[in-house]
Amino acid sequence: MADKTSTDVVTRTTGPYQQEDGNSGSIRTAETLLRLFPVGLCVAALVVMIKDSETNEYGSLSYSNITAFRFLVHANGILAGYSLLSAAFTAVPRPITMSGAWTFFLLDQVLTYLILAAGAVATEVTFLTYKGDVAVTWSEACGTYGHFCRQATTSIIITFLVVICYALLSLFSSYRLFSKYDVPVGYRNKGIEIVDFGN
Repeated sequence: MADKTSTDVVTRTTGPYQQEDGNSGSIRTAETLLRLFPVGLCVAALVVMIKDSETNEYGSLSYSNITAFRFLVHANGILAGYSLLSAAFTAVPRPITMSGAWTFFLLDQVLTYLILAAGAVATEVTFLTYKGDVAVTWSEACGTYGHFCRQATTSIIITFLVVICYALLSLFSSYRLFSKYDVPVGYRNKGIEIVDFGN
């Protein structure tokens, strides 16, 4: 009897996903739209940053001169491509496989942290361009290159909207993956020996 219960637990936990329920269509639509929305935001943040340059009597300053801003552009480009591909994949009704669910879960997690890191680094650099830092001999630049700083700030704000979208997507993919696992049955702490090392 115990062997049968154990076999049932393993089968229910590691077997194929259950069939989609009646709400799966609306959930799939919501997830598809949530995956499409960051495409426009990523492209907007990327374009604003790429066009971010200013020339005056003190010289020229461009996003390409600052590594953190180049990182922000690349991160937004990667997420725009992934968002488009994942939205196209999600929009098509199909059974959810274990490998597919894990792939979405892992990629959503990794890319959420990627865009968060890019936004955080760019924010720090922008703060230094506004305030400067005497300790590292970083002089304030926004008094001279005001347009450049405002445009960089706009790109960073848009990027953090992407971060919010991807945080929600991470919840979607987490729910889709882990809700398919059934709670193990037949395990109620029976037969567990508790060792008291104090005696």
